[in-house]
Amino acid sequence: MFTDRLYESARPIWEAYLDHPFVKGIGDGTLELEKFQFFMRQDYLYLIDYCRVFALGSVKAKSLDTMTMFSELLHSTLSEEMELHRNYAERIGISREELEETKPSATLLAYTSYMLNKANQGSEAEVAACVLACTWSYNVIGLHLAEQNQGEKHEFYGDWIEMYASDEFSELASSLKKLINELADGLPEREKAHLEEIFIHTSKLEYMFWEMAWKQKMWVEEESFLNT
Repeated sequence: MFTDRLYESARPIWEAYLDHPFVKGIGDGTLELEKFQFFMRQDYLYLIDYCRVFALGSVKAKSLDTMTMFSELLHSTLSEEMELHRNYAERIGISREELEETKPSATLLAYTSYMLNKANQGSEAEVAACVLACTWSYNVIGLHLAEQNQGEKHEFYGDWIEMYASDEFSELASSLKKLINELADGLPEREKAHLEEIFIHTSKLEYMFWEMAWKQKMWVEEESFLNT
């Protein structure tokens, strides 16, 4: 299947997710709350643009089934995943308004701008390629941490692991993988290679997002360019 090819192409990047100190910190409960708060703020902004990409998928869909698939992903993200973020924020004293007023980091802007650009310019297959790495990799991470019996009982990170390892989220990831396999079937190699390039690029941006959250990095230090 096409997704097997995609996974093999991005395997080193995805293996690096599981070894990243931020992800491992969620798993064993040692991640500093301040780092997770930073991550949740940035990820909330990310999900807003992620929903826009799903909406573009519904617009570009050539079949009712594909339109339904994108709309279900949009609904799930808006009503479930973002609600998890709001619940976490409430538990640590951050209001919904404060979440939405968060300033985007350079990594966030690079990631969402890339997805929106490709989704606006491309076909339904390119939209699917843009969103696949995020949904699929979060499911892989959630399942990995759950299988390691890590963190599920943690008072704060347990809900995060449970959500991304859940049957419901696994079903969403599987549906998206099935969709891109169907859309890629019969495409010429040149177009398949382009979808693969998008997938690898977004996989790299996913890693950069974990790194950004670990370092709580918004932009380069002002001194590095103001004094040049």
